[in-house]
Amino acid sequence: MKNLRAIHLYLGCVFAPLLILFTVTGAWQMFDLHQSKKDGSYVAPKILKALSSIHMNQRLPGSPHESGGLLRAFSLVAAIGLVTTTILGIVMAFRVSRSPGPVIACLLIGTVGPVLVLLL
Repeated sequence: MKNLRAIHLYLGCVFAPLLILFTVTGAWQMFDLHQSKKDGSYVAPKILKALSSIHMNQRLPGSPHESGGLLRAFSLVAAIGLVTTTILGIVMAFRVSRSPGPVIACLLIGTVGPVLVLLL
């Protein structure tokens, strides 16, 4: 259990900054806050455009070079790390919990909930 916690801890710390960046930029992109409206009713802040460009194009706007390959590779490794730490977290939840029922219930809510929302 100590090894699982240590791996979970360090992988989480390595990939947390990129995960937070992609989560936040993805969230405001769902509401198109990174794009100005053509009619001028909304002008996107420059910082939202710049950070969204990292998320969408793997580079800063106006950057003379593409850093996409290296950032994409690191992002792929981060995705693998996120899946790994999530699985480790689930394993630890089962091991720490006195009863598997609440863990299973939470996993079902987290799985079925989004599906139901999509179907509504």
